[in-house]
Amino acid sequence: MSHDHSPRRPRSHGDGHSPTHPHAHDADEVTRAAADASVADADLSPRELSRRRLLKAAGVTGALTAGVSGMLGVTPAMAEEAGRGRGEGAPRGNGRAVRHWLAGDHHIHTQYSSDGQYTVLDQAQHGAAHGLDWMVITDHGGATHARLGVDLVNPDIRAARAELKDTLIFQGLEWNIPAAEHGTVFVAPGRHEVEVLKQFETDYDGSVRGASGNSPENEALAVAGIQWLGRQKDRRRVEDALFLANHPARNGIDSPHEVRAWRDADPRIAVGWEGAPGHQAAGLPKGYGPGSARGYYGNSAGPNSFPGYPPESYRSWGGFDFYTATVGGLWDSLLAEGKPWSISANSDSHVNWGDTSRRPDGSASERFHADGRYGDPVYAGRVDLTAGDFWPGMYSRTHVGAAERGYTAVMRGIRDGRVWVDHGRLVKNLDVRVVASGRDTGEETLGGTLTARRGSRIELLVTVTAQDVPNWGMFLPRLNRVDLIRGAVDPLHASSDRDRLTAPDTRVVRQTDTSGRTGRFTLRYDLGTLEEPFYVRLRGTDGNRQQPGYLGASVDPAGPAIDVVGDADPWRDLWFYTNPIWVLPSR
Repeated sequence: MSHDHSPRRPRSHGDGHSPTHPHAHDADEVTRAAADASVADADLSPRELSRRRLLKAAGVTGALTAGVSGMLGVTPAMAEEAGRGRGEGAPRGNGRAVRHWLAGDHHIHTQYSSDGQYTVLDQAQHGAAHGLDWMVITDHGGATHARLGVDLVNPDIRAARAELKDTLIFQGLEWNIPAAEHGTVFVAPGRHEVEVLKQFETDYDGSVRGASGNSPENEALAVAGIQWLGRQKDRRRVEDALFLANHPARNGIDSPHEVRAWRDADPRIAVGWEGAPGHQAAGLPKGYGPGSARGYYGNSAGPNSFPGYPPESYRSWGGFDFYTATVGGLWDSLLAEGKPWSISANSDSHVNWGDTSRRPDGSASERFHADGRYGDPVYAGRVDLTAGDFWPGMYSRTHVGAAERGYTAVMRGIRDGRVWVDHGRLVKNLDVRVVASGRDTGEETLGGTLTARRGSRIELLVTVTAQDVPNWGMFLPRLNRVDLIRGAVDPLHASSDRDRLTAPDTRVVRQTDTSGRTGRFTLRYDLGTLEEPFYVRLRGTDGNRQQPGYLGASVDPAGPAIDVVGDADPWRDLWFYTNPIWVLPSR
């Protein structure tokens, strides 16, 4: 991403309408009709019949026909992969699909970005040294990158894969989303990875296409780009492809209806956003840091911004994006509609705090646009305390539950929502499971959907492995508290307001003091008897900075505090967040 944080263009989001695009807004109705058991197969349209078959193959029709028929896409990979006869990566009961939790970073820049510096191997070696299992190289989309960079970076990525055989290194790019912000797009390695990324960038990048301005046509172009990626997966040009929105609240230009349109365009491709942005070192105070805004979230509303976003949304909260950090906010509004939407945490590394290198002499921007890259960095003879980034894995980590240690397994885990994120290595490991008992038994892990009879007893088990080694700030972090967040699922509201910002029934329902606990310990939460669909998710903190949540103490009594521009030391404010688990009554 560019370090220019000023608004980019006029926008008029006040009408609250999404662009007209076929298949983007009627999907809820299709699922509702498909799940209605009173409608015979012969009375369904071909598309509705196809959706019914997917739901049956996924084994979720019982829940859907019990009054939650609008739950479009709960565990989307389960429905889509089972319906295509390729169910080996779908979420399985009892969490049997999770054999590894693999730490990674999906947002990393190199010398092939106009504001980057490092070689691919520089970033990959540091990421591996800081404990990452996987990472994505995401140089900036644009005319120069589409013309030169996509091709030029690939040999470097393949060389890094050969050098670091235990590290999964994806090729991707940072997409200038038409009519919106930036996003990570990446594909599984293969013969066509360069070809697909290059064509995508040429045809759908907002900068390349001159489609940055806010208009229904440009919003529709973003939707079309996501659907195009889905077709490349279907046609086996690439084995898999994913899109996640980057730093969504930074400028306030990712409106809620755009986010919903991306997700509904193809839930297998558009799967989430950065729950916490990169650039975490930017908040270090002057004297030993840049003295800027943590995450470079130091903006305010302008003509580009969606008018429903409050001034507080332009700041990070405990290092997390406002849309994720606000209990009962935009993220929860999606989850309450039954729409999976994953979070991530990453470095967005361009130039790293405490580094001793610089670009070589003669690496001016004119040279970059002619060559498609900067020269390899050289020793600077000084320590850079003005840069706002950490090396990949040094501070932020996205943990993905995978069936095996492989490229498609990581992508499957992200798609299925088997994800938790942390800062500063706050905890060593998490295992989260919802368990049903009674006439039905079963369990599910993060991202999963547990179905059980009404009246079944539901319990949440959270096994925490406390951190036992110092982090890269050279201290041992201590988990002070774990928060249980619960929300009702009301999918019938999914299409009533595409710019919906809140989930009124979501709140923190339990806070557990974990101070002083070491080793491996399990927290047990009685979730009561199952009557209506709901989801649960978790958040943890070192307890150093907190305040009532944006929607009030009755919703979130002690959430992350809003970060102070110029004085937000990230090492003194650590949190973890998990993706949700859904629980649905089958009858």
